[in-house]
Amino acid sequence: MQNNISLKPDFSHEKKVGGIILGIDEVGRGCVAGPVVVAGVILNDNIDISHINDSKKLSATKREKIFNSLRDNCHYLIESSSVEEIEEINILQASLLAMRRVINNIEHKFDHVFVDGNISPDKSMNNISTIVGGDNKSLSIAAASIFAKVARDRLMDKLNEDYPEYLWKQNKGYCTKQHIDAIRKFGITPHHRKSFLKKIIS
Repeated sequence: MQNNISLKPDFSHEKKVGGIILGIDEVGRGCVAGPVVVAGVILNDNIDISHINDSKKLSATKREKIFNSLRDNCHYLIESSSVEEIEEINILQASLLAMRRVINNIEHKFDHVFVDGNISPDKSMNNISTIVGGDNKSLSIAAASIFAKVARDRLMDKLNEDYPEYLWKQNKGYCTKQHIDAIRKFGITPHHRKSFLKKIIS
């Protein structure tokens, strides 16, 4: 009989490794506008974990609520790679670069790093674990996914104020029909990733 129970992240991976865990996740790799944003989160022992989940499974309202409740009870850092960096070194390398910025710049000490995905941002470090589907398995990564998503959504909402015709407040820079129609009508902005739009603007 198939188990249809939706999996939720827990601390099982963290407990296996032990020590202080820095969870890392990124948001925005599939967008055609805006930076890629990475968050690193170190959760405290006394937090309420009942609502933490993969950011994609939460509404914007719930993500904001969890972010606001967690930020004063954890250590975190949000970094990004710009559109210019994405165009120069490609989206994968830009994502890994932003992850390294988190690892190198977060002020709180950590013993081990959990990264969502299957590629380590720094292969010279032996304390990094890559976890495929980590935002569904590790609470540290799930929390990072929420922080990254909230931060990037807020950024795109802010950019929307100067470029309302692209509807970034709704599409967050993803390639929706309305976004494509706006690009074809109004052209591209400095916040668009030209390499992602070759078929649209050719």
